[in-house]
Amino acid sequence: MALRLVADFDLQRDVLPGLLAQRAAPAVAGAPGGGADILENYDSLRVLNFERNGNIIYTYKDDKGSVFFGLYDCQTRQNEHLYTFETDLQVISCSINSERTLLAVSLVQTTKEGRRNELQPGSKCLTLLVEIHPINNVKVLKAVDSNIWVQFLYPRVESHPLSENHLLLISEEKYIEQFHIQVIQEDGNKVVIKNSGHLPRDRVAEDFVWAQWDMLEQRLYYIDLKKSRSILKCIQFNADESFTLMFAAPLDISLNDSGFKLVNFGCDYLQDQEELSKHLSLCVFTNKTGSLCVCYSPKFDSWEQITYSVFYFHKGHSKTFTAALGSGDSHVTKGVTFLNLDYFVAVYLPGHFFHLLNIQHPDLICHSLFLTGKNEMIDMLPHSPLQSLSGSLVLDWSSGKLYRALLNQSYLLQFLWNTPLDCERMAVLHCVLSCSRESRFLEAQIIQWISENISACRSFDLIQEFIIASSYWSIYPETSNIDKLLPYSSVHTWNTEIPGITLVTEEIALPLMKVHRFKGYWEKLNYNLEYVKYTKPHFHYNNSVIRREWNNLISEEKTGKRRSAAYVRNILDNAIKVISNLEARSFEPSLTPLFQEEDNPQRLLIGLMVSELRDHLLRHLQGVEKKKIEQMVLDYISKQLDLICCILEASWRKHNLHPWVLHFDRHGSGAEFSVFHLMTRILEATHSLFLPLPPGFHTLHTVLGVHCLPLHNLLHYIDNGVLLLTETAVTRLMKDLDNTERNEKLKFSIIVRLPPLIGQKISRLWDHPMSSSIISQNHVKQLLQNYKKQLCMLLKDMTMWMQNL
Repeated sequence: MALRLVADFDLQRDVLPGLLAQRAAPAVAGAPGGGADILENYDSLRVLNFERNGNIIYTYKDDKGSVFFGLYDCQTRQNEHLYTFETDLQVISCSINSERTLLAVSLVQTTKEGRRNELQPGSKCLTLLVEIHPINNVKVLKAVDSNIWVQFLYPRVESHPLSENHLLLISEEKYIEQFHIQVIQEDGNKVVIKNSGHLPRDRVAEDFVWAQWDMLEQRLYYIDLKKSRSILKCIQFNADESFTLMFAAPLDISLNDSGFKLVNFGCDYLQDQEELSKHLSLCVFTNKTGSLCVCYSPKFDSWEQITYSVFYFHKGHSKTFTAALGSGDSHVTKGVTFLNLDYFVAVYLPGHFFHLLNIQHPDLICHSLFLTGKNEMIDMLPHSPLQSLSGSLVLDWSSGKLYRALLNQSYLLQFLWNTPLDCERMAVLHCVLSCSRESRFLEAQIIQWISENISACRSFDLIQEFIIASSYWSIYPETSNIDKLLPYSSVHTWNTEIPGITLVTEEIALPLMKVHRFKGYWEKLNYNLEYVKYTKPHFHYNNSVIRREWNNLISEEKTGKRRSAAYVRNILDNAIKVISNLEARSFEPSLTPLFQEEDNPQRLLIGLMVSELRDHLLRHLQGVEKKKIEQMVLDYISKQLDLICCILEASWRKHNLHPWVLHFDRHGSGAEFSVFHLMTRILEATHSLFLPLPPGFHTLHTVLGVHCLPLHNLLHYIDNGVLLLTETAVTRLMKDLDNTERNEKLKFSIIVRLPPLIGQKISRLWDHPMSSSIISQNHVKQLLQNYKKQLCMLLKDMTMWMQNL
């Protein structure tokens, strides 16, 4: 399947064996619930909360109804008993502070037996703050008729014990409070609450209908309704114990009749899991590059299709997708699941469809993978409700398993080989490249697939897409702003429909940032918003800007003219740096005879690309060191050359070619023709993008062309610019071939097509009357040109003399 769910935690594996062993052991004085009474009902064991430091709080009951709280330490992989309530209560929410000294818990009286709450008569929900280091006092924070959820804040500075803890209380009555709890140490390590009779509190938010907690980044997202308009807001809790309203963003969705909904505030077991399909799904996802996505699926209107929207605030638009579910009797019993996968968001409905959305580049639908119907990838996804936590963590509340969701690279590669659709090939290619930046093996697998399917795609050029996308991802982690400066894809438009899904794209109002000084993620998000707001033209680098300069340099080289020697030397020095950088990155010796000649035209193109790309990045990458930018440029261009070499190497190795291919005095084989065809396709791909080729590429291409093509086809390729005659290739041709009638015709046809400056040098290598004739013709032509110049000057002098008379 496309997603690989790796279990980091499993109640049945990491907690239950210890509890069973405790049950079998004889009762020990002071042991929590020891003896045969513990965990009589295994179904009561469930996860309550997942804290920022990775620790997991769980609960279970014994046969008497006592409620036990335990903690699983993700670092030591040990379980710790926290507290026990010897009363039959149902837990709503639970959280523990980072020092494990305070436990906050919300409870309701179990209603099966109709008993009243013995701890606080007359109230439905009781919110308690318990001192557990050691177990000491219990303080009542709330005793109300509405449900309460609790969550301790975890500041980033955790190197020393905190004198003050901060606890969020989220009320079903649509307000959020923050309690400030000071603790002191008594009698050694005993931790108690200071001034427990009066705990300071702040009102964080009110009148909201939906809230989501970002455990990793300590952010609170919530939606309040202003005149029936949904406004998304975000509060950032800072390390200095303050909190800041960061932005407000209008959402074009209706939440008037959706009821009260919380996301990631522990597990809400009060909600009927079977009714999930009847409620909306709403999640906020971010990543380190400054993206901000709101994923939304309204209540189901029919059983035939489902609609979901993604608001790409960092791009300034939203996309609404409508996916067909098949026959009308295929009832949906589960809701839509949204999972955050860093650069992607997975949207799926088990048994119906799977959509892998590209968050970084959502403009073209072909960059996202959509699958529908009876598909192995869809059927293998979990059917139980999953909750996406921060990062790529996924929690299955029903089974008590915590997964790390990863893209299944091996499955995606297999899918790449088997799918017949261009849109799916494009999406999977980018997906694999995004998660294989350091994997030479995966890159080799893609190259093998390209070699076998080089003509399979009609909507885009496989070689172009691979070179552009792979080069982009090779330096993407260096700076998140690079996606606005370098091309991500060779495809700029996509008009082909994706089977099973329709799409509507709309512009949206950008979030209004409420602060003016940003750090980290907020700085990147603000940069993205400013880019959308003020930048109309795209800043993507395009090699075509150096086309004219390169053509001028080549023209000067052919005619023997040169501009400033220092300028040309600087360009060639740039090329030397790229080639040296490429050689340093190479892990294996090269099989193909490349980089064995100067090839000034290609070196000039490489050097010009270095200069232009470096200037482009320096103009737009503010605050990045010049040295770092120069290294990024070298890595980027080196990667492009390396990819071309790798494609050619793979074909060379597959057909078992040898270095003697460079000799002209032999006939071509079917293997050589296959490599020649591949090189022609590489040339076509790089020519339209104006990308440099490895020095020696044109020489090898010409040699294979002479081996494999009839003379008239060979000359046709030369005249149309497919084969470029290099001085190295023609020199070898003159030396390797004897003067048979066929070879004389070939040599003459080549010489007359050479530029005059190179033609004169090559003609002297051919000891033949025809060569002598060509040399004589060129000599007479030069004499006539000089005579004409002298005659013109003489006539000009005579004219001036006559005028002076």
